[in-house]
Amino acid sequence: MNKLTEKQDQMMNAIITVVGNDKVGIIAAVSAFLAERNINIEDISQTVLSGNFVMMMMADLSAASEPLDTIKTGLAALGDKMGVSISLMHEKVFSAMHRI
Repeated sequence: MNKLTEKQDQMMNAIITVVGNDKVGIIAAVSAFLAERNINIEDISQTVLSGNFVMMMMADLSAASEPLDTIKTGLAALGDKMGVSISLMHEKVFSAMHRI
């Protein structure tokens, strides 16, 4: 097994989505939440459509300092505090749900 394959096997990727009214600080708050838990953002895409903020992140949770369920609950609470919806889904579940 090569080093790239080994790294991919060790990674636990998740998809984080954020949807809601656009306001200052959404990306900063979500990024800070993840950084505090040793979660690396692998990829990020965001846009604003008619005042609605939409963001998707690919995050590597393999070194996370908290279990997945605790992270999901924390992100949802952060979203409630900011007035947006934040959800986290394991990459494999997300891929299976969006397969044609």
